[in-house]
Amino acid sequence: MAPSIATNTSVELDELLDFVRPRHHMVLITSRADGSPQASPVSGGVDDSGRIVIATYPQRAKTKNARKRPQVSVMVLSDDWDDAWVQVDGDCEVLDATEGDEALDAFVEYFRNIAGEHSDWEDYRRAMVEQGKSLLRITPTRWSTVSTGGFPPEVAARS
Repeated sequence: MAPSIATNTSVELDELLDFVRPRHHMVLITSRADGSPQASPVSGGVDDSGRIVIATYPQRAKTKNARKRPQVSVMVLSDDWDDAWVQVDGDCEVLDATEGDEALDAFVEYFRNIAGEHSDWEDYRRAMVEQGKSLLRITPTRWSTVSTGGFPPEVAARS
């Protein structure tokens, strides 16, 4: 069996977003007050404006960190462990469901883009407020190549 060769594909923003849209397994990296990284496994998607969106709660460390230090990174993973990934760096905005209709509209957009239509949007909006949810919206400012693991080509050629 031939060894897998690692790949690194440079992409423009539209290609990046096309890569991220069907992938919902992510690791969000925020910065603690002392500057050290805080990594959080999350589910997310892409909104209509090309931002990575993640629903969470205001009490979570990731949310508190993002409010204070909005420069974050997201590692977007494929469902298969050995498949492609990308790191996206960006500026994070935090919306709280209790802020009103504009924030709730963002939650509806988040849900639609990840899971499709809800059976009762008023019930969904009410639940977001009752649960006190927060929505992280990350505008990509920089990203890595879309990459896969494996051997460097020169090492694979020797196998």
